[in-house]
Amino acid sequence: MNFIKYISISIVSLFSFTSLFAQKQVAFVQNEKEQKIDVMIDGKFFTAYLYGNKIDKPVLFPLVTASGITVTRGFPLATRANERTDHPHHIGMWFNYGDVNGLDFWNNSDAIKAEDKPKYGSIRHQKIVAVKPGQHNGELEVSSNWVDINGKILIKETTILLFSGDANSRTIDRTTTLTAQEGKVSFKDNKEGVLGIRVTRELEMPSQKAETFTDAQGLTTKVAVLNNEGVTGNFLSSEGITGNEVWGTRGTWCMMYGKKNGEAIAISIIDHPKNPGYPTYWHARGYGLFAANTLGQEVLSGGKEKLNFSLDAGKSVTFKYRVIVTDGSTPSKETLNKAAESFAKK
Repeated sequence: MNFIKYISISIVSLFSFTSLFAQKQVAFVQNEKEQKIDVMIDGKFFTAYLYGNKIDKPVLFPLVTASGITVTRGFPLATRANERTDHPHHIGMWFNYGDVNGLDFWNNSDAIKAEDKPKYGSIRHQKIVAVKPGQHNGELEVSSNWVDINGKILIKETTILLFSGDANSRTIDRTTTLTAQEGKVSFKDNKEGVLGIRVTRELEMPSQKAETFTDAQGLTTKVAVLNNEGVTGNFLSSEGITGNEVWGTRGTWCMMYGKKNGEAIAISIIDHPKNPGYPTYWHARGYGLFAANTLGQEVLSGGKEKLNFSLDAGKSVTFKYRVIVTDGSTPSKETLNKAAESFAKK
């Protein structure tokens, strides 16, 4: 009798353990009035796809862990106390580039003066192609146009966002296909790209001095020194490089990690072997910018390499990235290596 009871308890325990790490149901809540789609995992808010014209590209904002901790900066959409207010174009998670036929899509925002706007491009949401909730993952497919100030279409974009999660993680697989329109589209090597995330203050690296950064149009932004209390962030790349030294290095993955509200959290970006310029360079800054840039080789390599990627009219290119948001513990290098191996097969 005791043996049967033991077996029963063991089966229940095994079931509970398996359930803990099982993939959770993904649902979507569409709000056309606010021009957003909320992504819900196991009934909890994860992120929202924002596609209104008040911002110059669609974004995922904010990103929230399975335990409910926000890992992205609030400014400029939902400013929080004691966070930085530099680079207003850094919103949540986004995809764009700093030099497309001479237009800067990366740095565009409502902070740009009207007389300078012709130098910048915008990504305008066109259509929600498909919304597919699911028991283990959910898929959102959208289309957008990359346009100049006059609305001329340089690129048509189709993006599939695949969301999944378990008890301690949230994952986004982003597949973006860009198709050149009327003429050749050039992506001149530029440090501003391609997949970017701006993290919460707690995940920044402690700063000891003010810094000034210059964008593709020569405009400067000063990043000030703030109180470092509670600021715990760091970088780790697949090559074992840490901290600010990650900037301008290649790697199949990179992680930005630290603590918020006393809990270990991490954001990991994984590159895909089929992306142009693989493995990516990391445009990673201690003040909270975390970006994978496969196209900016000349700048990021210090002139040792050059790509200057381009598309002829009608031709397409596809980019794939996996982003994993983890809470409760920091993923090991071995864990991320396995995740990269798995993603490479997708």
